[in-house]
Amino acid sequence: MQEKGSISIHTENIFPIIKKFLYSDNEIFLRELVSNAVDATQKIKRLASLGQYNGELGDLRVEVAFDEAKKTITISDNGLGMTAEEIKKYINQIAFSGATEFMEKFKEAKDANEIIGRFGLGFYSAFMVADKVEIQTLSYQEGAEPAYWVCDGSTEFEIGEGVLAERGTEITLYINSESEEFLSQYKLQEILDKYCKFLPVPIKFGTKSEQEEDGVDEEGKPKYIEVQHDNIINDTNPIWTKAPSELKDEDYLDFYKQLYPFSEDPLFWIHLNVDYPFNLTGVLYFPKLKNDFEVSKNKIKLFSRQVFITDEVKDIVPEFLMLLHGVIDSPDIPLNVSRSFLQADSNVKKINSYITKKVADKLAELFKADRKAYEDKWTDIGLFVKYGMVSEDKFYDKAKDFVLVTNTKNENFTLPEYKEKVEAVQTDKDGQVVYIYTNDPAKQDAFIQSAGKKGYDVLVMNSPIDNHFISQLEQKLEKTSLKRVDASVADKLINKDEALESVLTDEQSTQVKTIFDKAINKAAYKVELESLNPDELPVTVTMDEFMRRMKDMAAMGGGMGFYGNMPDNYKVVVNGNHKLITRILQEENEEVQAQLSKQAFDLALLSQGLLTGAELTEFVNRSVNLI
Repeated sequence: MQEKGSISIHTENIFPIIKKFLYSDNEIFLRELVSNAVDATQKIKRLASLGQYNGELGDLRVEVAFDEAKKTITISDNGLGMTAEEIKKYINQIAFSGATEFMEKFKEAKDANEIIGRFGLGFYSAFMVADKVEIQTLSYQEGAEPAYWVCDGSTEFEIGEGVLAERGTEITLYINSESEEFLSQYKLQEILDKYCKFLPVPIKFGTKSEQEEDGVDEEGKPKYIEVQHDNIINDTNPIWTKAPSELKDEDYLDFYKQLYPFSEDPLFWIHLNVDYPFNLTGVLYFPKLKNDFEVSKNKIKLFSRQVFITDEVKDIVPEFLMLLHGVIDSPDIPLNVSRSFLQADSNVKKINSYITKKVADKLAELFKADRKAYEDKWTDIGLFVKYGMVSEDKFYDKAKDFVLVTNTKNENFTLPEYKEKVEAVQTDKDGQVVYIYTNDPAKQDAFIQSAGKKGYDVLVMNSPIDNHFISQLEQKLEKTSLKRVDASVADKLINKDEALESVLTDEQSTQVKTIFDKAINKAAYKVELESLNPDELPVTVTMDEFMRRMKDMAAMGGGMGFYGNMPDNYKVVVNGNHKLITRILQEENEEVQAQLSKQAFDLALLSQGLLTGAELTEFVNRSVNLI
């Protein structure tokens, strides 16, 4: 048997296309060939279980080997094997590696969907790194002859009699000069670890040495010898293939360490397992999040029947869940022929919705089961929950029952609990409940204390997502607004129509305004006189809540560029009832008057962190002189 021919394909240019465009990364040739070998191994196992193969299965495994001197990489299996006719059909006609026909033939068998080979052109990825590819194969069929195939990357091939004596397939790649980096133990191990670490059939790659006890020496101490063992690179039954009832917490934590060796333990996890209306398994972990939001995404790994595909999962997993870690495995996720890119379809949307629901259900369950433990974790998961609420309405609807807000006393409340706590004291004249918050408790302490004297509660809203979360709460909660504690003086934060009587006449008020305008002399600072509690500060500098919020959102890239480019404008509230203002009015020396006014203004700037540079130096010098 000897035959030469031309591969029947629609275009003569298939090899350049494969080499340049079909696969985004040439290292995946190993994933494709090993996956095909696993596929062939699973097929023979399946045939045996259906009683359609009665021979010995033997030790089913796939082996990867390389020879640096000969510049070859070999992938061998003891699976199904092929006849010469099947080579012509499946290799030469690119008939999607036979899996389509196999699945048709055995579609009544419940595990037929284990077959990886439906991806098609995987075998031809070998030509990205090889000048020549050889196949030696022997079919499982009774009386089959071993067959041989060779191709040099053109459309010409040769088929002849093979040399294999046992069932299976051996593919040898003669590596081209540009791809010699793959002729390395380290490089191949790295690729196998990346793509094949959880394949369902053992993958052998060389051997590894281990120390084993071998008797004792003269002193009775144990002696050791070095023994070579097969280097099996994969775990054939990762935890996501098992039922949750079979697993303990340690199993989930061990697997997390396997995926992310240098990470802290996760907070908790969700085991995904659904077979209708799509097939999906996996485990998602909640990592400990830092409040700086510099979160490394692409930590969820996507598999298809235990073959690693990608860690770009943004279409399958909702944006806010990209903060999670873990694995998702689904044969129903549509991939293009290179498996590198997801293709939008209804299954992806369904999977996206399912994962959102599972995560929300898990959080609700944790909240109900042990509120104290949930509150202890809130620092880590709060950012994630708020991010979800802001980005997904469906998630908001579920999360509104378990999102927490925290005040400056470190007390946690659900949204209904908080409304009940503050509405009696913090409702304005129009019936709006006003939630007061700080984004920097240390810097805004003077304002927090002033609000506290009025019986107001102050929330801490200092995560990077809180600007958006605050806006969302105002949209979603009935008759509720939020104000930052330094948006106005405490007496004016909540408008209750309770104006204090002024100790100044109208003429004196005008005089005070003139003195301060002259002392400050800055267009960005607008002086206003208010009749406030005499115990409040003589001067307070504030920025309008709306304007400051728009500027904050612009700084975060929230599409408010117009506001971001506007100059900062502040209100200077002078407390006409403070005794310092009376003293300034009574001072006959205009220079001292200006000095005291400027000092009171600078103190207000200082409390807001707005006093810097030469003005801060001038303030320090003036303070020394006044002392």
